[in-house]
Amino acid sequence: MTASAFTALFLALLGLSLAVRVWLALRQIRSVAAHRGAVPERFADRVTLAAHQKAADYTAVRTRFGLLGLAVETAVLLALTLGGGIAALHGFWQGAIGSETSPILYGLALILSVMAVSGVVEIPLGLYRQFVIEERFGFNRMTLGLYVADALKGALLGLLIGAPVLAAVLWLMGRMGELWWLWVWAFWCGFNLLLLFVYPTWIAPLFNKFAPLQDGELKGRIEALLARCGFAASGLFVMDGSKRSAHGNAYFTGFGRNKRIVFFDTLIERLSPAEIEAVLAHELGHFKRRHIAKRIGLTFALSLGFLWLLGQLIEAPWFFDGLGVPVANTALALTLFFLAVPVFTFPFTPLSSLLSRRHEYEADDYAAEHASAADLVRALVKLYEDNAATLTPDPLHSLFYDSHPPAALRVAHLQGG
Repeated sequence: MTASAFTALFLALLGLSLAVRVWLALRQIRSVAAHRGAVPERFADRVTLAAHQKAADYTAVRTRFGLLGLAVETAVLLALTLGGGIAALHGFWQGAIGSETSPILYGLALILSVMAVSGVVEIPLGLYRQFVIEERFGFNRMTLGLYVADALKGALLGLLIGAPVLAAVLWLMGRMGELWWLWVWAFWCGFNLLLLFVYPTWIAPLFNKFAPLQDGELKGRIEALLARCGFAASGLFVMDGSKRSAHGNAYFTGFGRNKRIVFFDTLIERLSPAEIEAVLAHELGHFKRRHIAKRIGLTFALSLGFLWLLGQLIEAPWFFDGLGVPVANTALALTLFFLAVPVFTFPFTPLSSLLSRRHEYEADDYAAEHASAADLVRALVKLYEDNAATLTPDPLHSLFYDSHPPAALRVAHLQGG
């Protein structure tokens, strides 16, 4: 392939993905607007018109804002690649450090500076999302001070963990010969498994407080459910999610013997013990149906394929020239690859969404077997309402993006019709 042909292919796929994303967003906005005036019949006795309209407005505003984010994201991508941004950063760090004299230090500086540029551009979007959109709809509970503290802690943590990992990847790429991609893959898999194991006890507490679930009806129900399902957890915890948002959730975290079950305090405030039991039964369904293991396995398989592909592209001058960089080295290859990959993988988004929705149905079936389907339906409706999730998404938008089935289909499935 020639550099010009690759540039044309990159721009064509980028343009196609933009057109599809804008088209789907406009369909979503029209769908929620068209159904804003009445609660769907299946939910008429459970959701108020005011709550339904709030969800429609929230969805429309977030979708419109997503179009702005898409425009900024695309502009940054083009500026960094064909616009010469990465080439300019390479020139700066080549003069300051040198890719041949200190390849790892040069690579770290180059990649981190690209990440810094993207992060700085995201700052105003993140602030608007949190303090305008979330505030407008009553979800924001975060102060500006907490927002800044989170950002600084996240950046510092990312630097402390990410820089050594990135340095190790660059070292393996430079020292392990033609099969470097296999060594990097093995290292990457091991690192991710380690991160899953240490996250609950070492990383999550840096951002939130976790208190053991207190004795009472809820804890009794949860322990009985775990016993019925044969699931062993290292603890049941309540997280102070309310200090940041009014949204509620529950999740598993950890790996192996370090698995924890975490409930947002907002979830406990809103749902009854029986409804929380049903929600947890759904989460247990993901574990018992091996969805988590399957997703990890799929992620590792895809990462192996992508690293192999990078191993081929790293020797192809047209790959670098076609993305606006007239020189080639491992750090540039890594940077360009992960900037360009989303453009080429976007058409496969519906397949990922389909797999996720299938897993959600299977987890719902498991919950209906080990808890109450009616309680799960009641919990889901409350969560849809509390999180202002639209009950009337556009079918094509949902098919393409949604990791969970639309509310009407999911409730109908649980009710057996």
